[in-house]
Amino acid sequence: MKVRFKDKVVIVTGASSGIGEATAREFAKNGSKVVLAARSVEKLLKIANEIKIFNTDVLVVKTDVSCEEDCRNLINKTIEKFNTIDVLVNNAGISMRASFIDVDLMVLHRLMDVNFWGTVYCTKYALPYLIERKGSLIGVSSVAGFHGLPGRTGYSASKFAMHGFLETVRIENLKKGLHVMIIAPGFTSTEIRKHALLANGEEQAESPRDEHKLMAPEYVAKWVIKGIRKKKRNKLLTWEGRLTALFQRIVPSFVDWVYYYEMSREPESPVK
Repeated sequence: MKVRFKDKVVIVTGASSGIGEATAREFAKNGSKVVLAARSVEKLLKIANEIKIFNTDVLVVKTDVSCEEDCRNLINKTIEKFNTIDVLVNNAGISMRASFIDVDLMVLHRLMDVNFWGTVYCTKYALPYLIERKGSLIGVSSVAGFHGLPGRTGYSASKFAMHGFLETVRIENLKKGLHVMIIAPGFTSTEIRKHALLANGEEQAESPRDEHKLMAPEYVAKWVIKGIRKKKRNKLLTWEGRLTALFQRIVPSFVDWVYYYEMSREPESPVK
């Protein structure tokens, strides 16, 4: 596998923590040249210094994916240094936790800006290079992009939008050798829940779940690598996710009730 990814140029957004950081490290272990993108330069530089033990080139680019010009700059800086792009991992994302009837609409705008438009902007400017290399375009999503998740209207909407966008890009480039994969982890132990937006737009600060029982970011990162190697189309990493994708076509109302029950059990759940 190391030979497969050696010297490949890989961009990872949201690389300052969680799945993004773990994915960047995994590519570096496999000999790839890694571009780290996120808003926190300090965190990225720390990770970059640690990644260099794998004797690979690393580029740090401060990027707010909700800003089109930042995404354009990310791609331009990558091309200036490495001349090409083999893999783009659209991982940057934020979540929310509020009932739609209570939520300020600015929260939904923020989630769409980061989760959906961030993917669109980065893909737009990277696509010519990915097509040239017959590379891989990755969207890190969620089961919430396959079935609505109560208390996460903006999150589900942004992931559904991401899916529609990436699937269409895949179809438009069927004859060009572009690989497009949507990967959907289960609940993963990252900081996303701590930074999830509440109804008024403030971060909730504390996770409502036992983070020690959740999926490890490193596990997700290994599946990103495997999915690219095997040219996977969609990869749901949990049986719950796979069953959701299956049962929503057969007994969608049952899935509704399962999700309602599951989300209502969270401490101080917005789902009543």
